[in-house]
Amino acid sequence: MGRKAQALGQLCGWGLRGCLSLPHWVSGAGGCCPRAQEMELAGQVGTAQESNDELEPEPDPPRQRNCCSCFREDLPQVMPEIIQEALKRRTMYQAHLPGAGIFQCSITGLGFKVKSAVTVTYRYASWSRHLSKADEEMWVPAGPLFHIKVQPRVVQEVHLPHFICLAEDVDTSLCSIAHFKSEKMILERPTRVVAFFAVLRNPSFSLLGMLWRKLRSTLNSLPMHSLVLIYQQLRAANTTFHLYLIPDDNSVKQAIENQEKDWNSKLIPKPPPFSPLFFGCIYRVTSTDLVVITPEAHLPFCYKSPKEQQLFVEIYIKNMAEEIGLLMTNTRDNTEVWRASLRSGDINPPAFASTNMSGGAFLKKHKAKLCSRMRQLTILPHLRTANVINSDEEEELRGQNTNVTRNLILLDLIEKKGLEAQEQFYQILRLKDPYFVADLENSS
Repeated sequence: MGRKAQALGQLCGWGLRGCLSLPHWVSGAGGCCPRAQEMELAGQVGTAQESNDELEPEPDPPRQRNCCSCFREDLPQVMPEIIQEALKRRTMYQAHLPGAGIFQCSITGLGFKVKSAVTVTYRYASWSRHLSKADEEMWVPAGPLFHIKVQPRVVQEVHLPHFICLAEDVDTSLCSIAHFKSEKMILERPTRVVAFFAVLRNPSFSLLGMLWRKLRSTLNSLPMHSLVLIYQQLRAANTTFHLYLIPDDNSVKQAIENQEKDWNSKLIPKPPPFSPLFFGCIYRVTSTDLVVITPEAHLPFCYKSPKEQQLFVEIYIKNMAEEIGLLMTNTRDNTEVWRASLRSGDINPPAFASTNMSGGAFLKKHKAKLCSRMRQLTILPHLRTANVINSDEEEELRGQNTNVTRNLILLDLIEKKGLEAQEQFYQILRLKDPYFVADLENSS
């Protein structure tokens, strides 16, 4: 079974067993989740069972528990060097901090207060690989897990991202910082917990991340920041989207982005929910127009580790109108928590510049931008199939540590192979990444 079919299958079976955030008692009486017999059938048409009055968007979002008090602290941003470890299929980050002060990674949100200039190396890790079954019954991840390496005694504070909404009266004494050493979890109280970060002073580095203690009385009322991600399937019939509902966790977001790139999808940016959401609750997706939502129009809100397949619903639109509205409501009380519109301008295929440019001319003109911006791992198998590169060359390319180095080696290789190879490269890139090629051609 493919990963896409597995994700839809998990959702059809509710996928709750794989959610780290849901203890065995959540689905019982008094929990957020509706009874299984109340779920709608898979493959339902979003508007077939709803009246137009119910689905018509209101002029303004309903005023309810919001995150207006959760302001992100404005810290100096550092763009890390990105190192791709192809054999281990993971991404490392290396931040070169220029001197004493507080700095924040612009990609992961991880922050450091340091005494002097230092280089910090870090990557995301998976909670599911390190939390025992007993730990999962007692604790829920509240942010990414990081593997961090740095020179000892230089970092005064580490700022670990979390997605708990502190706009309400939240008991931060339930928060702990988890270390994993010799496969054992050690818990430490954070120095302070602020909006979007837990701060730990004088840290010792290993695997570090923020956990929240599970209590029957609080889990279903613990407000979480969340994201709605919508991806358009570029090679699918008509107009097909994947809609995800996840905690505001960059490690999970990145895992989804990587998976969707393998499926040749394009992100359609939309705002997050306008109120906090709650683990254990089920949220229903509906539309103001005729769409087909499979396997069903419900998404459980829970935490799934980045290495796990994330849950999504598939939205199929046979005839795309100028604008189609999407709504999300809490099935517990039918409260609207999110609204967005899909417009024809969001999804139309890119318009390529009118040009008779050859592959060789394209490569020569845009080589610098291709080196810095191209993500070519997804096109390597297609280049090999077309005999543009051989298997040894593909293996060498995958073994490079950075995208820029890999791109430079590939482009130099294709240039040496002549005009036919350059034309095949151009056509494959245009087919597999049309938005990137259109952006290059239209910007010149």
